[in-house]
Amino acid sequence: MKTTIITVSYNSEATISRTIESVLMQEYRPLEYLVIDGDSKDKTVAIANSYGDRFRERGISFRIVSEPDKGIYDAMNKGIALATGEVIGILNSDDRYVDATVLSTVASAFETNVQLDTCYGNLLYVKGEKPYRYWRSGHPRTFKFGWMPPHPSFFVRSTIYEKYGVFRLDCGVNADYELMLRFLEKYKVSSLWIDKLFVFMEAGGTSNQGVRSRMEGFHNDSLAWEKNEIDPTLFCLLLKKLRKVPQFMLAKFLIF
Repeated sequence: MKTTIITVSYNSEATISRTIESVLMQEYRPLEYLVIDGDSKDKTVAIANSYGDRFRERGISFRIVSEPDKGIYDAMNKGIALATGEVIGILNSDDRYVDATVLSTVASAFETNVQLDTCYGNLLYVKGEKPYRYWRSGHPRTFKFGWMPPHPSFFVRSTIYEKYGVFRLDCGVNADYELMLRFLEKYKVSSLWIDKLFVFMEAGGTSNQGVRSRMEGFHNDSLAWEKNEIDPTLFCLLLKKLRKVPQFMLAKFLIF
């Protein structure tokens, strides 16, 4: 079962090597890796291109596309359109897989259960290479109580994108939340939690910067429910924020 991993980048020269290396080390085959770049003005594309021979040596299909886009989710949609894998994962250009077995674990879940539509693992935010927030979302449940899985650890069968659509560009930086809400809450696609750490994510991403950004995120969360014509519970969006609190505490006791 072929797996496609998509990395979206823009002026990511400081971090993209670690991201690429974490895909390069994966033991699973067949594997396709797509870097969708937004016409970076730094050395991002040159760095990505320098890995071409190493991917070929390891039998991994590798492609880079660099052109202007309408933002991160437009670039992700381009990657999904180009993907030839049966399962698709998205790894941001400042994130990385924790070890060489992540994609093997994911593939095993899909191969064991042919009816499985999506799966996800755990995610650790790191700050200064130290644990900052450990996102262990647990078994699938309703979004109405603030639950959601971490998107960088979320894997989807390509047929689900074909059936239910890709990222909406009118939900701002929370388009990943809207997509997972649509798949898991509205259309009730099947999902499996794999209780394993999949991804290291750098703290301080686009959707986590400053009060203004947080207010915008709250608005976009509300918009996601509206677009899907679902009524959230009264405190749904507040609970979504409160669920993060124990994640910070849990990270303090994490040893890896």
